Amino acid sequence: MSFENLKLIEPLLKALKTEGYTTPTPIQAQAIPIILQQRDLLGCAQTGTGKTAAFALPILQLLYQDRMAHKEQKTIKALILTPTRELAIQIAESFTAYGKHTGLKNLVIFGGVSQNPQVDALRRGVDILIATPGRLLDLINQRYVHLEHIKMLVLDEADRMLDMGFVHDVKKIITKVPAKRQTLFFSATMPNEIQQLANTILTNPEKIEVTPVSSTADTIQQSLFYVDKGDKKSLLIHILKDKNIKTALVFTRTKHGADKVVKDLVRVGITAEAIHGNKSQNARQRALVNFKNRTTRVLIATDIAARGIDIDELTHVINYELPNIPETYVHRIGRTGRAGASGIALSFCDEEEIEFLKDIHKLIAKEIPVEEGHPYPLSPVAIAAGMVAKKGSANASLRKSGSSGRSGGGRRQGGGGKPGGNRSGGGNSRTGGSRSGGNSGMSGASRSSGR
Repeated sequence: MSFENLKLIEPLLKALKTEGYTTPTPIQAQAIPIILQQRDLLGCAQTGTGKTAAFALPILQLLYQDRMAHKEQKTIKALILTPTRELAIQIAESFTAYGKHTGLKNLVIFGGVSQNPQVDALRRGVDILIATPGRLLDLINQRYVHLEHIKMLVLDEADRMLDMGFVHDVKKIITKVPAKRQTLFFSATMPNEIQQLANTILTNPEKIEVTPVSSTADTIQQSLFYVDKGDKKSLLIHILKDKNIKTALVFTRTKHGADKVVKDLVRVGITAEAIHGNKSQNARQRALVNFKNRTTRVLIATDIAARGIDIDELTHVINYELPNIPETYVHRIGRTGRAGASGIALSFCDEEEIEFLKDIHKLIAKEIPVEEGHPYPLSPVAIAAGMVAKKGSANASLRKSGSSGRSGGGRRQGGGGKPGGNRSGGGNSRTGGSRSGGNSGMSGASRSSGR
């Protein structure tokens, strides 16, 4: 099946082609036709299944067609509620990328940053609003956000909103949107309270259930390198001295990080290019072609920019930074070892990333073998400190779980006891600093310029 088979309009197909998407995932194949029929949807789906595109694409299509028919002004017609700022930013980036040829505007808002840029953007008019519940309620109460024109409401990661204490906020928000609307409800699990919430807001919904990829191919040889954050550059250069590594796809969490790695490698004579959202489509395509024909030996990519990359005979994937979402690890290393071929996946882990590593081990149900014979090992004391910090933050998170504050607009200090910050996951505390994905400095009014 292709996206053309799903009866998507040309502006969306053109954007998908740019993104390198060819075949819809199971949840996309199931959900898109249902949503285009303007039916309510109850989806049991986790991160890593492709669910953002499953609802973003049909929402963009329905709003685009509605605009063509009625030429409406920019009022908020679609609202996506999500528990964390990181997930909100990712969703907004997807809407920007898929909707680049539709003329529809999206805005992402969350707490923990000044509301002024968000208010200014709201005054200019937006079609699609992606928000964490706390900041959204604040702006509604200040009369900066008006939801009377909402036609489509999405609750994403509903069980995590329950875990984070947002369900009462969500219920308040639902009372402020029109009763006549299309509602899409996604949750990884369906505890009783979530099922009851779904029953109250959905009308005769279609139900779909999709599980994420959680296993790694047996043909992929995985290795873990404990290394100090400041030594990652030297370790990467050391590894790439091996001439048997013909091609390597290196993952960073941020666009800035990708550019920095390119400069570090080029400085020592290793051909490298980066692909990420700040690069033009021509530049990304040129870098990919150069990598495929081996003019460029190393390609550095962010996760969103790497979607759709399919490179034959890719021998090595290197996680320069561990992903903060465990399913992303599976998708990253799955770029190698395809079609029965063997592949090698190397992962760097510094002290602050130990929490992410634990989540990855839990998901893949095994521990990645540790490579101890490299010249830049992280000291056992630092590794132990990372473990202790994790436990300490878990206790702090539990102590804070009763807090009613909204600072952070959906960010969490430790999901299920994970310190430091902002995995798109459940958790008990709404407060806390942002470390994930390098987004801590982003304005809450970011319109997400794409990948």
